[in-house]
Amino acid sequence: MTFRIDTAMVLAAGFGKRMLPLTQDMPKPMVKVDGVTLIDRVLDRLALAGVTRAIVNVHYCGDVLIEHLKSRTSPKIEISDERDLLLDTGGGVVRALPMLGKKPFFLVNSDSIWIEGTSPNLSRLAAAYDEARMDALLLLASSAGAVGYAGAGDFTMNSEGLLTKRDEREVAPFVYAGASILHPRLFADAPQGAFSLLRSFKKAEAQSSLFGLRLDGTWMHVGTPEAIRGAEDAIRRSSE
Repeated sequence: MTFRIDTAMVLAAGFGKRMLPLTQDMPKPMVKVDGVTLIDRVLDRLALAGVTRAIVNVHYCGDVLIEHLKSRTSPKIEISDERDLLLDTGGGVVRALPMLGKKPFFLVNSDSIWIEGTSPNLSRLAAAYDEARMDALLLLASSAGAVGYAGAGDFTMNSEGLLTKRDEREVAPFVYAGASILHPRLFADAPQGAFSLLRSFKKAEAQSSLFGLRLDGTWMHVGTPEAIRGAEDAIRRSSE
């Protein structure tokens, strides 16, 4: 039975410095890939997965993003305003927790982009989620098969789906694809102010509540203007 998740948070507060000069006067989520902004791609996917309400955090060029999002009706958009202080990924979630509520929610990076396989990945994520066992269920892509990615990977995964963060000098087969389902209890003892989600993932790993699901399809790392062309080529090939 698919777990019903109707709320999401989209992380959209970063500076996008590696995407300069495209981000000189606009936030990275407003960059277009194949004619569609990154954030609209994410929000469209969330709507198809049954999400009716999405909290979007803003900081750099926040006014530009807020104005753009006014035209969205599905999902309904609420703004978590970080224009006073950038809180990093974990701190951003903590600030938004009163808006997110007490139930599990999708968390998606605003620049997460992939080509779907046979089944929509956010729906697969919801179907695989087990509230009793999982504080975090991460969507993972194959490090070797990702478009535009040349890193050493993030996690190894055992046969039950439990994740282990790679050691600094190791290479891991899976990279975090920027989408997950998180339970609010993961942040029960989180600090105030800025901190990375990696802190929370490390906590979940120590408690054997950090799980992964392999992405069905092709994940694309769009970190620079040059990487956009590679992503657009992959999208067009997939539709031929």
